[in-house]
Amino acid sequence: MQAAKHIIAIASGKGGVGKSTTAVNLALALQSMGARVGLLDADIYGPSVAVMLGVADGTRPDTRDGKTLIPVTAHGLASMSMGYLANEKTPMVWRGPMAGGALIQMLEQTDWGELDYLLIDMPPGTGDIQLTLSQKVTLSGAVIVTTPQDIALLDARKGIEMFRKVNVPVLGVIENMATHTCSECGHTESIFGEDGGQRISAEYEVELLASLPLARTIREHTDAGTPVVLFAADSPAGQAYIAAAKALTQALEDQESPGDFPTISISDD
Repeated sequence: MQAAKHIIAIASGKGGVGKSTTAVNLALALQSMGARVGLLDADIYGPSVAVMLGVADGTRPDTRDGKTLIPVTAHGLASMSMGYLANEKTPMVWRGPMAGGALIQMLEQTDWGELDYLLIDMPPGTGDIQLTLSQKVTLSGAVIVTTPQDIALLDARKGIEMFRKVNVPVLGVIENMATHTCSECGHTESIFGEDGGQRISAEYEVELLASLPLARTIREHTDAGTPVVLFAADSPAGQAYIAAAKALTQALEDQESPGDFPTISISDD
């Protein structure tokens, strides 16, 4: 494995908030901006990246020398997932250390080549896999995906706190399913609550990278393996993901250039 310039965890405190969909579309949005991008599906128990990228069922990665995995390429994106290594109907009945070991093997034994960004689609929660990754890998930062719903925000707070405890910078929050616009009348409604992403971003003094819509087109493209950021790039949803990717790159630049140091003067007094 050759190290990526930036390794970024895409995480959530709970499942069902659209984390994997966000990870896939963020990765492809970064690629559309000219970056070399890889995507690692670290959700060992429920891998979904293969389906979202439209990879044919039964696809297996090639190997070199029987040791190194060659990423599966989809839409130009280098990807690796437990979904490529096990039958989709076979559950991974593993204890935490086994799952963590599988993640590190996929990360370190995959020939990613030279990447600008490696996005890691994390499993939900704050368990063994998250701790293993933060201890074994130098992360540039983490992005927390949540919905505006209060119960989702509770778990998002836990995610932010966990990454801070293990000294991983939180680059920002992405609020998913923020608003829904009726396709019949055009009325816009905040189904899961309002301004949840703004509140948690202000509370923890991190960037709100994007507020993404709850849109049928996202679900349809995700299920079809044709990510909306590529196949409907001009749609409001596609543009929202591209804006999120731009905000993410800016957050990384700001982290690397935190500003001028204060001038220190020493006197004899």
